[in-house]
Amino acid sequence: MAAISQRDAFWERLYDLACEDRDIVVIAADMGAPAMDRIRRDLPGQYLNAGISEQNGLLVAAGLALEGKRPFFYAISNFATLRVIELIRVELSVMDIPVTIVGVGAGYSYEDSGSTHHSLEDVAVMRAFPNLTIHSASDSVLAARFADISCAQEHANYVRLERKTLPDLHKPDVDISKGFAVLRDGPDGYLLSTGIMTHRALEVADELAAKGKKLGVIDLFTLPPDEKALVSALSGCPCLITLEEHYLPGGIGSYLLELLNTHGVSVPVKRVGLTFAQGYENSYVYGGRDRIHAHAGLDVPGILDQIKNVL
Repeated sequence: MAAISQRDAFWERLYDLACEDRDIVVIAADMGAPAMDRIRRDLPGQYLNAGISEQNGLLVAAGLALEGKRPFFYAISNFATLRVIELIRVELSVMDIPVTIVGVGAGYSYEDSGSTHHSLEDVAVMRAFPNLTIHSASDSVLAARFADISCAQEHANYVRLERKTLPDLHKPDVDISKGFAVLRDGPDGYLLSTGIMTHRALEVADELAAKGKKLGVIDLFTLPPDEKALVSALSGCPCLITLEEHYLPGGIGSYLLELLNTHGVSVPVKRVGLTFAQGYENSYVYGGRDRIHAHAGLDVPGILDQIKNVL
């Protein structure tokens, strides 16, 4: 699956599932994909286009769920979450209606579209809601597996997909029940990341290994994960570094600090992500993704510079 995008991996798997289960319905906010075209063409009774009207699309999905359907609402990540935030709170969280939100364009995926299309706050917002789980894919293997998970969810969930096609990090039979996977053991500490930054974490780990520092890499792809298992994996860790293409307040770094505090585990933690420290003019930026990462310190040299004191 290395040559397939997360979006196509998810929808191709859901197509197979929808052929078997006619209660699966896709509601798209004027979004397209080759795999979705198959659903629209072959399963017309299980596909709706709500147009550029995300609020209406989510309400339709909630109504279908109340009638026993298994709805999947699809839009660009920030529009699928932030534009419909009150409806997510009331329909999906308060009323506990099992709708799957599928958002493509995590982080700076839509690098060419500017700040309006960057998804840098969604994890912080969505993880604040009860009765809602976040699934953040780092490769197409996980994206396809999330389609299966979503069909079995009893509560709402948010599937967060990267736009760029990335190499696969996981085998098809990877155990995802814990919500995280240890990709590399590290006696000197761990880099914990999600999405595209898991690939960057492996690059950083390689650079450090060449200098004699062996850091492990953990891919955190479900929030909340099996917290006891994650705490157990991190207990006794010399240091923990979180990497995220997301603003630091409320992101996975914040989550890890909360988790360790709750369980009384003392581990030095360094959070690396997007910060407001440099002022508003550096908070919302334009340009290619590599250029943005270099500007924000999310490229390999920038990360190594930020974590040198921790190591």
